[in-house]
Formats: sequence, structure tokens, C-alpha cells
Amino acid sequence: QVQLVESGGGWVQAEGSLRLSCTGPGRTVSTSAMGWFRQTPENGREFVAGIEWSGRATYYADSVRGRFTISKDNGKNTLYLQMNSLKPEDTAVYYCAAGLKTGYRALLRPDSYNYWGQGTQVTVSS
Repeated sequence: QVQLVESGGGWVQAEGSLRLSCTGPGRTVSTSAMGWFRQTPENGREFVAGIEWSGRATYYADSVRGRFTISKDNGKNTLYLQMNSLKPEDTAVYYCAAGLKTGYRALLRPDSYNYWGQGTQVTVSS
């Protein structure tokens, strides 16, 4: 079973920034389409951002577009999520996921992904 590992979560004040990272065994990240999701008790698991395996196309939830940037370094087999202008409503456990499907409609669905990380907590205070 492939296990992804997230890092970079923590506590930050509103309008601050954090960068999340996600790595996996072998070339999992470099050869997969990747996504970031977040989960809260109130909203369940929701799509945040996705990126095609090549890195040439990216997709964002409306709530984070313009503030968050997803990217991947295939040479380092690492996925990133740069989060700027953070808001208290961004507080959640953030998960990275890897899969083989392509296109926006596929990448926004949790069931399109084969492998997941354990999650990292992001807390934004007002």
C-alpha cells in the first residue's frame, strides 16, 4: 500500500501563509495526478486544488482561487500547496492524494484517487 506523507501544517494568524508538502515512495508523485483536499467535521472532505501529472494544468476550488497555489516538482517527487492570505475558514485537516485520472471533473472527486496521506492540521486564528 502506497502511503503519502504531508508536512508543513501548523498554526498561523489570519492573512498569514503556510506551505504544505507531500511526498511518496518511488516516483508516485512525479507520475501521478495529485490533489489537495481538506476536511472538517462541519463540511466533510472537500476539494481544494488539483494538478495534472505533467504539472501543466491546475484546478482550484472557488474558495481558494487566487490565494492558494498547487505545484509539483517531479524531480523531487514532491507536491506543494502554497497558502497565502489564510482565513479562519481555511482551518481543517489537509490531505494530499495521488491518482491516474485526468481532467477537472475527475480531479475534484475524492474517489478518483488511489493513494492518500494521513493529513496535516492547519489552524488559522482570527
